[in-house]
Amino acid sequence: MQTPAAHEERKVHNGRKGRKGVVAALAAASLLLSAGCASEDGGPASSDGSPTPPAGSASSPAASSSPPAKRPPAKGSVDVVSTLTEKLSSPWGLAPLPGGDLLVASRDDATITRIDGESGKKTEVGTVPGVSPAGEGGLLGLAVAPTYGADHLVYAYFTTESDNRIARLQYDEAKPAGQQLGAPDTILRGIPKGSVHNGGRIAFGPDRMLYAGTGETGDTGLAQDEKSLAGKILRMTPDGEPVHGNPSADSVVYSWGHRNVQGLAWDERKRLWASEFGQDTWDELNAIEPGKNYGWPEVEGEKGEAGYVDPVAQWKTSEASPSGIAYAQGSIWMAGLRGERLWRIPLSGTPGEEPSAAPQAFLEGKYGRLRTVVAAGGDTLWLVTSNTDGRGTPKQGDDRILLLKVR
Repeated sequence: MQTPAAHEERKVHNGRKGRKGVVAALAAASLLLSAGCASEDGGPASSDGSPTPPAGSASSPAASSSPPAKRPPAKGSVDVVSTLTEKLSSPWGLAPLPGGDLLVASRDDATITRIDGESGKKTEVGTVPGVSPAGEGGLLGLAVAPTYGADHLVYAYFTTESDNRIARLQYDEAKPAGQQLGAPDTILRGIPKGSVHNGGRIAFGPDRMLYAGTGETGDTGLAQDEKSLAGKILRMTPDGEPVHGNPSADSVVYSWGHRNVQGLAWDERKRLWASEFGQDTWDELNAIEPGKNYGWPEVEGEKGEAGYVDPVAQWKTSEASPSGIAYAQGSIWMAGLRGERLWRIPLSGTPGEEPSAAPQAFLEGKYGRLRTVVAAGGDTLWLVTSNTDGRGTPKQGDDRILLLKVR
């Protein structure tokens, strides 16, 4: 695979007048669209076909019936526009607020910090109680409720002494800094925990339902146990209840056979994509269908075996160890931990023909481990580094959030 060099970063913390307003407008448009529509974490030891879109139901996120989107160019580009902020501690989840600011979670400190989307100023929102950080566990994914304008609810996926769970907290900006989080209201508990493979990514889909990627905690058999919440992609209401249209009416399990899912994103046709850590052979990008089995631990990578869904794309674990993903400009953008690069996977827009061109790698080794990537609207992305997580080699200023312009 080719690895073209990215454009050099321009260090601009000022000179971005109007950027926050643009981001806010794009975020609002995105919310409207959604409303309508040995370490596997990349340490120095071993890291760690195209399916059709969901068939859907009255309340499940069926793929759009609109004509396929125009194919993106075979070759893309990445321009690092600016460093928004620096000196973050073990950042993990990132959630844009409607006004253009960002919320970032610290895995090890269990804190949520607000980042001004224009100046990069940091303000501590508060600490999530009950978090038990250890290994790959801690305060992981964040998501802002689609109804945030009315209820100011922020969702968090985190590890406790006994399990992984998802809770929602009210964010009161009028209170003093550091004291702005309400008590957590747990909506889902009992997700198995481990020193590794805790998953942790959460995101609201175009159907306004909450999705979560979980890991099998190193107990590989849990991925094939349909009654376990480990090694799965989950789909639930904002209250944590099963959704009509899930494979089982009384379960939040949406798909299974996953090793460790840390990336979730939807394309413009409302198709769900997920990144997945392999063991020693293949990391994966999967197109997710409800009720399908993605093979782990029976298969890893593209095997063509009956009963299992093959990945759309795969990488050697040294090249990826993928965490967060985002969709922009007709492509999936995938952050690599051990791979220390940002992957671009151009989509054809037509099921069965993905990807439309060979994946490309950018920023290889330039910023170290890359944890989270989030669409910022139009041709821009937010990218979060992960060098202070105990497995990277922190440099001066780590960890940081970068603003990218992509094509």
